[in-house]
Amino acid sequence: MDHSSANIPAIDEIIDNFSLLDEWDDRYRYVIELGRGMSPLPELHRTDANKVQGCASQVWLATTICFDSDQPVLDFRGDSDAHIVRGLVAILLATVSGKDAREILAADPIALFDRLGLREHLTPQRSNGFRSMVARIRADAQRALSNIPRASWLEAVNLAAN
Repeated sequence: MDHSSANIPAIDEIIDNFSLLDEWDDRYRYVIELGRGMSPLPELHRTDANKVQGCASQVWLATTICFDSDQPVLDFRGDSDAHIVRGLVAILLATVSGKDAREILAADPIALFDRLGLREHLTPQRSNGFRSMVARIRADAQRALSNIPRASWLEAVNLAAN
């Protein structure tokens, strides 16, 4: 997914902006702002299949898989009913969306979450929810790398989109 189409800045820009904010209140507002700027998830993607289990708030992640030189590339769209969680979704999507499955599995969004100081300032439930989102994204990347023939994946993606 082109982050500009989802109104999510690149992860490097998010990290730079965090470094400019000294006070946690400013960082908290920035996370909320990231979520507000994110394109809304269409209602057709707010399904039980896209709902992330293990989150205190409602969170949906919709995954689209395409192939670049036979490597699965995953694009994600997401949303939440909680402002701060929506911002966390934006940070996560900026980190992993549009990457090939191997890059996603090699990424460490939890370390980034910690580096940005989010764990120490958010409730344990929010931190657990973030870990649940990461687990869901990693599971999708792992499935994309499985031995399912490409035609079956395209069929599965098309079924999920309908």
